[in-house]
Amino acid sequence: MRRLWYVVLLALLPASVQAQVPVPAECPVCPPAAAPAAEGLPAFWKNVPPVHPLPRTGDFGITPTTPGAFTLLDALLGVDRQTPPKYPYPSFSLMQQPFFDFSWAYLDDPKLDDSERDLFDFMKRVHIGDDFLFGTGGQVWWRSMNEQNSRLSGIKNHYDLFRLRTYADFWYRDCVRVYAEFITAQTYNQDLNPLPIDRNYADLLNAFVEFKVADINGKNAYVRAGRQELVFGSQRLISALDWANTRRTFQGVRGYRVGDKWDVDLFWVQPVIPNARKFDSVDNNINFAGAWVTHRPKKGTAFDFYYLFLDNTSRTTVQGINSGPYNVHTLGSRGAGNEGSFLYDYEGMIQLGDRVGQSTFAGSASAGIGWDFKELPLKPVLWAYYDYASGDDNPNSGSYSTFNQLFPFGHFYLGWLDLVGRQNITDANAHLFLYPANWITLWLQYHHFELASSRDALYNAAGVATRRSPNGTAGRSVGDEIDVVCNFQLDNHSSLLVGWSYLFAGDFIRNTARNHEQGVSPSLWYLMYSFRW
Repeated sequence: MRRLWYVVLLALLPASVQAQVPVPAECPVCPPAAAPAAEGLPAFWKNVPPVHPLPRTGDFGITPTTPGAFTLLDALLGVDRQTPPKYPYPSFSLMQQPFFDFSWAYLDDPKLDDSERDLFDFMKRVHIGDDFLFGTGGQVWWRSMNEQNSRLSGIKNHYDLFRLRTYADFWYRDCVRVYAEFITAQTYNQDLNPLPIDRNYADLLNAFVEFKVADINGKNAYVRAGRQELVFGSQRLISALDWANTRRTFQGVRGYRVGDKWDVDLFWVQPVIPNARKFDSVDNNINFAGAWVTHRPKKGTAFDFYYLFLDNTSRTTVQGINSGPYNVHTLGSRGAGNEGSFLYDYEGMIQLGDRVGQSTFAGSASAGIGWDFKELPLKPVLWAYYDYASGDDNPNSGSYSTFNQLFPFGHFYLGWLDLVGRQNITDANAHLFLYPANWITLWLQYHHFELASSRDALYNAAGVATRRSPNGTAGRSVGDEIDVVCNFQLDNHSSLLVGWSYLFAGDFIRNTARNHEQGVSPSLWYLMYSFRW
């Protein structure tokens, strides 16, 4: 413990003072500085930070890598690149992975071509002597939303969202990390009460310390404690939910090791609840733990195997369904990748547990096949999918069989209107990606939604029951949704996202409406500008 306090306090001192402070005996997991690498820095820096590779999500596109302009700025300046820029951030407005899972280690190379340099490089790999490293960055976005029959309320809702995130990342060798990320989120002109995730005036999205605890076959194992975002696998169950104005985060402990082909994660956390008026705190009634193993046999291919446990002691009733307290055990596996132009993605999940004294047996499955038509104009990528999540014919008696979607990136999978969650639903869907230029992504989606059980509820993207026909007479047809998403990568930092979504309301939506306005087909227009540095 004294060694830890020494490291933290030393980091706060100026370099000239650090040189005068005597160094105590080394700890077992922090060996003396390695011999300098070719670029003049200690060799251990090449593994800092230990990045969790982001697995492909379902219905993934294949971003073009053919020579040309990779941003609008490149096109305007007549810059033709042979390969995409090394800049780590994705060329899309939504960024699924946390800031702390990006590596800027390529900036340590003194032979880096000037074309790969950036205005904000001076913030990223700030070496303080041989033993300390500092980096910072952030993001700001603005999004305008225009919703018809917003949240199935029958109300037109035209509003704006603003978000700012900025982080500071500090390392002592590859042994100790201190990371903090600030967030402020605002919304303006809403015709409905803002959602809890819409406003978060000034808070900490991430705040953790991390320690190297072992070296296993040349790969470091770490323990991370504090507030932290979680992103696993396809994100059908665990995601930071970047579409939300306040990203999802947790508080607790995580241990992990990232290998060349195998990653292992263990965690116990509690979800952090956004509060616009107070400092965010955890929900003490919820505990979430799990073990996640990922195997990457080759680039672009990943297989996940996991066990997750969620315990919620809160008592809630929504749409006449007693939804807690409960505990649920989730066992699942997933595979995704490609064999040449053939693309595949599948995932299966089984749940056991107890809810309000009832035993639980539920399940969910997703299966999709696709093809990369890379030789055709616009380089189309086409997918066909089927998604299923079980429901219950009588949710308040007998064995309970409604699937619990946990903490997903539902917006990505089940329509951008966010009216459908991965609970009591079937979704036959198709996706088409087109690339008019390397810096333009056009994503077209079609979804046919039906309830798995006519007596269970329709659950939205947050897992909240919004409509229900207890006797099942409203029918199962939720409707058919079309989503058009277009992203323009303006330069390495900024992007523009524009989209339209429309749900042709089915019998269930119309028959459960209390008035005409609640039965009309919901729609959404949006425009978003994002800048990252």
